[in-house]
Amino acid sequence: MRKILAVVVYMALMLGANPVVAADLAALLTGDLAKFVRHETPVDMPAATFARPDGSIGSLADYEGQWVLLNLWATWCAPCREEMPMLAALQTAHGNARFQVVTVATGRDSPAKVARFMDQIGVTNLPRHTDPNQAFARAVKVLGLPVILLIDPEGREVARLIGPAKWDGAAALALAASLSAQ
Repeated sequence: MRKILAVVVYMALMLGANPVVAADLAALLTGDLAKFVRHETPVDMPAATFARPDGSIGSLADYEGQWVLLNLWATWCAPCREEMPMLAALQTAHGNARFQVVTVATGRDSPAKVARFMDQIGVTNLPRHTDPNQAFARAVKVLGLPVILLIDPEGREVARLIGPAKWDGAAALALAASLSAQ
């Protein structure tokens, strides 16, 4: 029954998506995404930085005005390996000027190691940002991996999911479709 409901919601959103408000977000976070912990009030994000693949410094401010599904992960993390292709497929299907899947490898993973990992699993469309000293992860209060933070266009965290999820399932597709249509 939940799958049928998720498919119905997904199709309705595809036919006429409206901006997501708090109540809508609750309706979209079903299935694996029901593990998201929604914040009653959006949480301001710290001005923490990460390293871009070219060595320059990046931050969430680079994505201002967009919904961001922020994935913190590591190459040694088995669930991260499983969900990365699903996140890439979500980005391919719904990434646009209003919605982005953003990845930050946190820990001792060098840019070269991250590149090898992404190449091995065939992911070419996700950012290869790194957080070598885990300063970014600490600033956003990440204690384990994988973690997904849902960031609103104003740069505030509205929900957090700890652990893996099915990013190619109906619930994830409905969420991304709704956010990318805003």
